[in-house]
Amino acid sequence: MLINPHLPVGSPWGLSKMLPPLGLMYIAAVLEKHGFDVKIFDNYLFNKPVNHIKLLVREFRPRIVGISCNSVTYRNCLEIAEAVKEVSPETWVIVGGPHPTYMPETLLRYDAVDVVVVGEGELAMAELAKRLTRGDNTDLAEVPGVAYKCGDKIVENPPKFIEDLDILPFPSRHLIPLHNYDRRMNFLDVEPVDTMNVVRGCPFNCRFCETKKIWGSKPRHFSPQRVVEEIEFLIAEYGSKGVYFVGDNFTINKKWTMSLCNLINKHKIDLDWVCDTRVDLVSRDLLEVMKRAGCKTIWFGVESGSPRVLEKLNKGISLQQVVHAFKLCRVVGIKVACSFMLGIPGESIEDMYATLKFAMKLNPDWCRFNIFVACPGSALYDEVLEKGLYDRKDDFLLYVKTGDFDYDLLTEIQKFFHRTFHRAPARIIKKLVEGMKSPYNWKHFFSRLPIGFKAFLGNGD
Repeated sequence: MLINPHLPVGSPWGLSKMLPPLGLMYIAAVLEKHGFDVKIFDNYLFNKPVNHIKLLVREFRPRIVGISCNSVTYRNCLEIAEAVKEVSPETWVIVGGPHPTYMPETLLRYDAVDVVVVGEGELAMAELAKRLTRGDNTDLAEVPGVAYKCGDKIVENPPKFIEDLDILPFPSRHLIPLHNYDRRMNFLDVEPVDTMNVVRGCPFNCRFCETKKIWGSKPRHFSPQRVVEEIEFLIAEYGSKGVYFVGDNFTINKKWTMSLCNLINKHKIDLDWVCDTRVDLVSRDLLEVMKRAGCKTIWFGVESGSPRVLEKLNKGISLQQVVHAFKLCRVVGIKVACSFMLGIPGESIEDMYATLKFAMKLNPDWCRFNIFVACPGSALYDEVLEKGLYDRKDDFLLYVKTGDFDYDLLTEIQKFFHRTFHRAPARIIKKLVEGMKSPYNWKHFFSRLPIGFKAFLGNGD
C-alpha cells in the first residue's frame, strides 16, 4: 500500500487537487511489473483522519506500506507510520520522497519507520519489496538508495539513478480515482488535463533549490518515442486533451525537444500542453517547433526583478534574458506564466518593489509572487539555519526574518503585489477580451465570479 499524506490543518502550502501523485504511480507501476499487488491511497486528496487509514490497513493487510513525505507533511507522515504499526506491527513501513532524501535520520529515529528510500524511488522500492517479502532483510547494504538502522547507527547507501528511463512502465493511473481530480489547469483552455514526467535531473545550482539531490545533476530523458506512446495511451484510455509536462527544464536538451515535437506532429496528435523551463533555454526556432506541436504555455521561474537578488540566488540568468524570452514567446504565440520569490535572506524591501515593477513591465499571462520559506536540502536553508534568520519553525520549515521583514510583513506585501498586478486596467481588459474569444474561458470566469469579486475588493490574493 502506497500512501500520500494529507496536509497539516491550516497549511498554506500545497499543490492543486488536479495533480495526482505521479511519483507513487511510477513506483506502483514498477511494483506491479514485479508481480506485487498494489493499492494507492492519496490522502492529500481525500484528507481522511488517521483512523480511516487504520481501516484500510486492516482490510488490505499489506506486507509493506510506503509513505511519501516532504517537509510540509513530515508530521502527518509519522502519524500514519505509527498508525500502521499500531494495527499491523509486522508490516514494513518504508518512507520516501524529498524530506527523507535530505534528512533520513529525522525519520529513522522513530521505531515506526523501518527503512527510508533516498532519491529516485522506483528501483530501490522494487528491490526492497522483493527482499522484505521473502524475509531477506538481514543485509540491505547491497540496495542502492536506501537508509536503515544498523544497531545504534544509521547506514545510508548512495542512490543509483536510472540511466535509461524507458525501462519504467507507464505510471499506474488505474490505481487512482482520476474522476476525483480536477484535471484542468489555468494555463490551458481544454480539459481533462493530465501530468507526465519526461525529464529528470538538473545541472544548475540555484541556492534555493534542492531537487538535484532527488534526481541528480545529469539530465535524463524518456525517449521521444516513449513520450509519444504515453501521450497516445492517455488520449485513448483517459480522454486526455491536455498535458502538463512536470519537470524544471523541459528544453534543456534542444535536440531532444525538437525530436519530441516533430514526432508529435508526425503522429498528428491533437494535444495542448504546458511545460516548465528556464529563460536561457529557449530560442525562436525551438519555440516555433514547440508551438506547432501544441505548446500553449511555458512556465518560467524568474524569481526576482533585482539583479543583486538573482546573483544571491545563483540563478544564472539576467533580466535582459527574461525580457528576451518573454518577447520570443509572444512573437511565436505561446503564453507565458511565471513566478517570483519574496523574502530571500539579504533582500530589501526595495528589491521586492523592483520585482513588482519588473513583473508589471513583463506583463505575463499569469504571475505568482511566492513567499520564500527555507526547506531542507538547499544552500539557502543552511544559511538561514546557521545565521538564525528565522522567527518561526514548523518542524523543519524556516520562516525567514531579517532586519527588513518577517513572515507577517511578507504576507501583506504578497497580497499587495497580487492585487496591484491583477487589478491593472490593461490586465482586466485583456482578460475580458480573452473571455470573449473562448467559451471555455467564459464558463470558468462565471464559475469563479465570487472569488474574483472577493479578490477585486481586496480580501483575497
